[in-house]
Amino acid sequence: MVTELLQKYIWLVQTFIRAGERGLSLEEISDRWEDRFDSAYSRRTFNNHREAVEDVFGIRIECNRSTNRYYVSGAEDVTDENAENAWLINTFTVNNMLSLGKERLSGRVSVEDIPSGHSHLVGVMEAMTENRELRITYRKYASDEAASYTIRPYAVKEYAKRWYIVAYCVERDALRVYGLDRVRDMELTGKPFPMPEDFDVDELFATSFGIYLPQGRGMTVRFRTTEKEAEYIRDLPLHASQKVDGRAGGYVTFSIFVCPDRNLVMEFCKYGSRVEVLSPQEVRDAVAEELSRAAGLYGPGNQK
Repeated sequence: MVTELLQKYIWLVQTFIRAGERGLSLEEISDRWEDRFDSAYSRRTFNNHREAVEDVFGIRIECNRSTNRYYVSGAEDVTDENAENAWLINTFTVNNMLSLGKERLSGRVSVEDIPSGHSHLVGVMEAMTENRELRITYRKYASDEAASYTIRPYAVKEYAKRWYIVAYCVERDALRVYGLDRVRDMELTGKPFPMPEDFDVDELFATSFGIYLPQGRGMTVRFRTTEKEAEYIRDLPLHASQKVDGRAGGYVTFSIFVCPDRNLVMEFCKYGSRVEVLSPQEVRDAVAEELSRAAGLYGPGNQK
């Protein structure tokens, strides 16, 4: 039931996006609803869906009282390919389209095999929509055995082609992050939980790199790369706080504000000689040490 509702919410958002700034009257949206779902669409149901869309996706469908036409507030963010809510909506939309058109589009659509736990994503969204606890069976990479936890799903977050649940764990009495691809079983308990009013997942991870909860204080990390490589890094920033500090001698210097961790070190290592960490020294040394160990694997005495 909730899965069907999510699909309807997404259809509603996409319909308003296509309508543009002019928006739609209640009569127009009702007609389109009836054509799509073959059922009547009352004002009350529409208003309930408007509230749900804002709760689930953070997207407001507002009414221009002078024209009595409805429109999406902040449509530029919803259609921005870099916006998180747009990415989430597009993920659901594309997955739905691929399922419906699997035969007709055979041989024409290529997607990566991503171990992101899509089978559990809708279940988590259901629990988040209703603020209900989940019971999960979870196995860490570092353990051979699975453990069971009761969690309160506050948010979902995507990172490096994987989905994660940001949740309060009842047994541990703390906030935790769980990879959906490591969830072996999931059950909606039906027990409600109070959602913290001031919770904001983007704010929580504002100084984090990757999916780990931030530890310690954030700091400015500066790095440089060639003008050519800078084009790629500008289009796909390493972090939301990234900015250009300067240009000189064919190089571009960037900075980000984060809590450095191993994920950040490995991200810099991924670029090899194309990126040089300038400061702080501790991050520069950590990257140099990791790259040195990697180079050692390819020394003359190590060739098999």
